[in-house]
Amino acid sequence: MNMQENYRLWREKATQDADLTPELQSIAEKPAEIEDRFYRELEFGTGGLRGVIGAGTNRMNVYTVAKASQGYSRYCVGKFTNPQIAIAYDSRIKSDLFARAAAEVFAGNGIQVWMYPVIMPTPSLSFAVRDLGCSGGIVLTASHNPAKYNGYKVYGPDGCQITTEAAAEIQRRIDEVDPFADVIRVDFDEGMQQGRIHWIGEETVRRYLDAVATASVLPREADRSVSIVYTPLNGAGISCVPRCLKEHGFTNIVIPTEQRDPDGNFPTCPYPNPEVREALAVGLRWAEQTGSDLLLATDPDCDRVGAAVKSRDGYTLISGNEMGVLLLDFLCKMKQKAGTMPANPVAVSTIVTTPMAKKVAAHYGVELIDVLTGFKFIGEQIGLLESRGEAERYLFGFEESYGYLSGSFVRDKDAVNGSLLICELFSYYKAQGRSLLDVLDELYRTFGYYQSRLLSFSFEGSAGFAKMNALIALLREHAPAQIGGRNVEEIADYQRSIRVTADGMGTPILLPKSNVLRFFLAGGNEAVVRPSGTEPKLKVYLTATAKTKEQSLQILDRMEREMNAIVAEDRGNT
Repeated sequence: MNMQENYRLWREKATQDADLTPELQSIAEKPAEIEDRFYRELEFGTGGLRGVIGAGTNRMNVYTVAKASQGYSRYCVGKFTNPQIAIAYDSRIKSDLFARAAAEVFAGNGIQVWMYPVIMPTPSLSFAVRDLGCSGGIVLTASHNPAKYNGYKVYGPDGCQITTEAAAEIQRRIDEVDPFADVIRVDFDEGMQQGRIHWIGEETVRRYLDAVATASVLPREADRSVSIVYTPLNGAGISCVPRCLKEHGFTNIVIPTEQRDPDGNFPTCPYPNPEVREALAVGLRWAEQTGSDLLLATDPDCDRVGAAVKSRDGYTLISGNEMGVLLLDFLCKMKQKAGTMPANPVAVSTIVTTPMAKKVAAHYGVELIDVLTGFKFIGEQIGLLESRGEAERYLFGFEESYGYLSGSFVRDKDAVNGSLLICELFSYYKAQGRSLLDVLDELYRTFGYYQSRLLSFSFEGSAGFAKMNALIALLREHAPAQIGGRNVEEIADYQRSIRVTADGMGTPILLPKSNVLRFFLAGGNEAVVRPSGTEPKLKVYLTATAKTKEQSLQILDRMEREMNAIVAEDRGNT
């Protein structure tokens, strides 16, 4: 079926959501718009679905959600006896509608459904899957993307986002489904009355918060008077983060009124990503007005947390890499001090995370495992340890994009857990009269000055998607000899599963295949290139290291200029 035929079919049959009819009518004379909406179906990957909200096969709507849920239902019914699925959703536009639509399909296919009645953080879903003994789960969220996006994250029975193999099998099942003819559903209220759909109760939330409490490492007698501005960015963090912090004695909390209430339009924060300073503008203003010690911000589904601390120059944002290193050092230090460091401890980070983490881990005798980008791979390592009866070895996992986890009770990044750890970290050093910036500088002096930077290049629409893939292919076949004036000494190609030195010697990479290129440069510098798994963007991760901060920043600036030039040239050649 071509795009025009698909468009006509949708105009005829897509009547379940009243918003879709005028939207489809409005593009009747706009072939480029029709193409963008219908040139493909949303790709179902290990992270599920993610796309712009609207009408069409390449959009998030009740039909794409229902089709995915029908395919996922067939997968679960074929794989599990008496399958059960847990559902959570955040504050995004139509998240509640999509969650109900998914529940109706699961229930219609004979699957028991457990659903949170209000918005809840993504990690609470990961917890609920395991706590309730479910076969899997979904979260309706687009995480930190702009307001026009929504998504459908899928979790396996281990509480991790699904594996590549499971995603491929679910995709095959989804491909078999006609969203207008093959979807089996039961009315939501009828499903509740029949006992096919159940609310997830307060007792599950309580068990989740109790599990987060086990990750606490600050002694009870420690001073917790730190003044905090916390913003949920109009997202799901409001349901758990303030409650968790207050239960642990952090009661001096101010929440900006403009960002307290759930609102998927994110009116004061168009791009609700705590990695971006603009997203923290409101929180920073409140911190300045109140003179607070610490600013915390969680993204809409509350799996990422960013922080800023008061400094001589106002408030300084701490990057995901910096906070990860601070937390790793802090956890090791506190566990050694308390005598609770496990034997043969393990930490996990991704291949785009700062190499400085490996040096900090080695200092404490901690094994650091590198995994592919995506927190599910960190969760997978926890599961492997658990399968060997060694779950207690797991200490900490983090990624540069503000994701942290210090316990095995959840198998995804957890901003409730992360917020508590950051507050404990800050309080510990505040009691010593030291700021986190002082501690960070001390770590740099000890292990070397590592500076990181993320470059993002947008590739919108069908033509942009093809151009991005072609650009990566061109880099793969014609790799630069230098980046930032540093020779490329080795290239790791995770698609071809091989790491090759400049003289042609190759060694296998024992990780799942992924469309990622990693350039190892002279002097311990690195550049990693990969397509985003959540947005139409090419991401380039740069790391520079030197004896001083100034020198590392100079290297980083040159690397950025040269990568910008390389991408611009390759764009022109594709």
